Amino acid sequence: MRVTFPRLPDCQRAYALVERGDGVCYRLYGGTDPFPGSQLPHDIRHLIAERELGITDGVWAGIAAGLVLARMQHVSGPRPPHAAEASHQPIKKFAGPALRAQLLADLVESVAALDRPTASQIRRLAKAKLPEADLDPAAIGAAATAMQVEAARWARLRIGEVLCYDWPGRLVR
Repeated sequence: MRVTFPRLPDCQRAYALVERGDGVCYRLYGGTDPFPGSQLPHDIRHLIAERELGITDGVWAGIAAGLVLARMQHVSGPRPPHAAEASHQPIKKFAGPALRAQLLADLVESVAALDRPTASQIRRLAKAKLPEADLDPAAIGAAATAMQVEAARWARLRIGEVLCYDWPGRLVR
């Protein structure tokens, strides 16, 4: 799956073009960023965290596997009849893992905001955000570094330019 994020003028509703392996293309709408400018959009932060941590039951793996969210609009390509309605049951089953993926992405984002985070700082943040989880500080730190790199790439984009990401097939259930 390929996901393309265009850099739009400030205060416009963000979106990504999602081209799945089955030939269908959707526009995935985000929100209007409350902090316009060079800040990395929410959906990119999630994609980076989920990809770097190898999350197979998060939002992006679900979309790659055929999940159609309410904020997705069909653009082109074949799609099963009633695709959005058919996703209703999987979305219910998906809610718990998606929430965990959200919390992990928030953790990675918090670590990325630190200047040279230590393993103990990462453990402290992890305990505060996901107290029941046993997380590898090195993996969280590596994901945070990847997020910092992508934030720098995004900050250099001009209006109309894009960032593209390929979602690894190994992360699709």
